Amino acid sequence: MDTISLWQLVALAAASTLVGFSKTAVSGANTISLAVFAAVLPARESTGVLLPILIVGDLLAVLVYRRHAHWPTLLRLFPAVAVGVVAGTVFLLWADDAAVRTSIGAILLFMTGVTLWRRRLAEKVAQGEDETATEEDETATESEAGSGTGRTAARGYGVLGGFTTMVANAGGPVMSLYLLSAGFRKLGFLGTSAWFFLILNVSKVPFSVGLGLIDARSLLLDACLVLFVLPGAYLGRVCVDRINQKVFDRIVIGATVVGGLQLLLI
Repeated sequence: MDTISLWQLVALAAASTLVGFSKTAVSGANTISLAVFAAVLPARESTGVLLPILIVGDLLAVLVYRRHAHWPTLLRLFPAVAVGVVAGTVFLLWADDAAVRTSIGAILLFMTGVTLWRRRLAEKVAQGEDETATEEDETATESEAGSGTGRTAARGYGVLGGFTTMVANAGGPVMSLYLLSAGFRKLGFLGTSAWFFLILNVSKVPFSVGLGLIDARSLLLDACLVLFVLPGAYLGRVCVDRINQKVFDRIVIGATVVGGLQLLLI
């Protein structure tokens, strides 16, 4: 971090803007940001720099979508996520940069394949939802989806989400895939995701400090980059109402695939 060039700083600023956009519009797009950070900075150090930026984005998302969270889903996920965070912390004690990148990229691609398979099976037995559903119908759908999703799936996604978010701040795509598979629509998706990651990312700070991933140098760089989160969050809020539900789902899944491939190919 002592020898960051101007072009690398520009890349990190653009990635920070994308963090804001992803938090208020398309959560899966965040994988592109973590791939940029991992490419510009050493993979381990990049997680410490990115975490405070993500927390700022989470705060902005909660301010916008706080009323749309589905708390039963959150409460069902947190115990499994805690297990994944502990496992990720242990992994970081011995893993090098190459192991971090390869592991996260492989997990993201695997979870994308699982989600597509689950959605294809569901389409065979369920009628498509009305794309013009009202906000009240949307809330009801989310409540049914959250309660109907199996505990086994919640535990599996929760452990993977905790592990990937601790290792490389890559829990966003995993949880996005879980919420999509549970049938959440845009507002419920964004509200539930916002609260989930605000609580989770704040809880990760002591672990990251203990591992030496957050220090005075990383916070100094964060102070330069955090301002770029604000315009990204505003742009996301403006765009989200104009994104069709099917397009929204496809963007999330597509961004997850791109991010996973970038991590594997860096």
